[in-house]
Amino acid sequence: MARVGMTFLNEREEDLIHEQSIKILEQIGVKVHSQSVLKLLEEKGAAVDHDTMIAKLPEGLVKDALETAPKEFNLCARDPKHDLAFPSHPYPYATTSGLAVKVVDRHTGEYRVSTRKDAAEFAKLGDAIDSVDFLWTSLTATDVSPLAHGPHELWATMQNTSKHVQGVTVQSGEDARVQVELAALVAGGSDALRKRPLMSVIACPIAPLSFEEGAVEAQVEFARAGIPICSMSMSMGGITSPVTVAGTITNANAENLASIVITQAACPGSPHIYTSESAPMDVRTGAINYSAPEKALIAIGLGQMTKRYRIPALVADIGFGDELYPNVGPFSDLAIQIMAVACRTDIITGMGCCESALGISFGQLVIDSYIWEYVREFMKEVHVTEERIGFDEIRAVGHGHHFLKSKHTRRFMREEITQYNNDKLEMLTSDAATVTAEANRIAEQLLKDHQVLPIDEKLVQQGDEIISAYEGRLAT
Repeated sequence: MARVGMTFLNEREEDLIHEQSIKILEQIGVKVHSQSVLKLLEEKGAAVDHDTMIAKLPEGLVKDALETAPKEFNLCARDPKHDLAFPSHPYPYATTSGLAVKVVDRHTGEYRVSTRKDAAEFAKLGDAIDSVDFLWTSLTATDVSPLAHGPHELWATMQNTSKHVQGVTVQSGEDARVQVELAALVAGGSDALRKRPLMSVIACPIAPLSFEEGAVEAQVEFARAGIPICSMSMSMGGITSPVTVAGTITNANAENLASIVITQAACPGSPHIYTSESAPMDVRTGAINYSAPEKALIAIGLGQMTKRYRIPALVADIGFGDELYPNVGPFSDLAIQIMAVACRTDIITGMGCCESALGISFGQLVIDSYIWEYVREFMKEVHVTEERIGFDEIRAVGHGHHFLKSKHTRRFMREEITQYNNDKLEMLTSDAATVTAEANRIAEQLLKDHQVLPIDEKLVQQGDEIISAYEGRLAT
């Protein structure tokens, strides 16, 4: 079975990145701002200095973690028809962008701060679009308690999609326990949630080689509950990792290996997704440069490392908006993202984002979903068999004739040649104003017509009470 895949590193270079990553973890170690997690790592064999909060991870500990981390598992959904099996096949699962603090108001076009209602409505739109496979908690609820906005976003999203939900905000171990309680409420209890994880979570190391107290303690809580962890390294070449592509790949790889060790130390066999959104700095501004060609090279290299470890991966994105208003994106961004997703990542993220993920646009989600439907066809599987090659047909047609009327053409044409939706293609190739207006119209119509599989009202009320009680504890 033939399938497109990008290769960047040769075997010797893969070996070197792995060896240097192990050397970093053994000799430099990682800084873990949590005494409880340091103690956990120490019990598993790490060399821990509790004064400096540095944990040095021996190669054997990393090897054991890679062996116990599951190679196959599911991200489950309220509606089982939306369950996602890993590794993905034949192309990556697509999800939205996350944690944006601004939204393009679909009624007025105003670019404003986001609310819990926006998060709910954006989740509903994602639920309605078939090519969005699952939902991140995409928008920050700025109208609720700042210390409890993560549970609010999770709960609003879960009520407005029957697909899997991946949380992006978690601030402490208690925050994690509240989110697990909400998910377990819908799943039917903690044991049911462990068997069918309806949520997963992004847990970011802080580059270089550090783990913040609240996030890492939350990671341990999630792992013990059987919630899949995505260890999103955000190494920025030249600022939080070496400026070189090789150095950034190695830094991100080391951070992911350390995070896998933490997950497996907390609960051997707990699912983990190797994750990165690493890129070089923009030398003009010092910001992360998502438009740099090196971003694609980093993603492809990290994708190769995940295949080496046989760990599911999220190392590429597919969002095409970069201005305050929806657009199809410049050629450079398109080329970089298409190259990156060919690294055989299991998940891509970024759909619906604008202004380098600071904001979210309803119309942009429609645009991105249409583009993704086209782009993913580059990753479809192609059967290379004697029957498909068609020697007998070539002989029957002979020299200088055509295959239009051949049985071979009629048999295989529909599955071998992509038939893209003409209405969608016409919209994408219109001028910017037309694309924007039509995408917003489609988003509005989907929100009007689409019905989300509901959660029982009693469970909704219980979830609201769980969040209210948490906010009360935070206030004391």
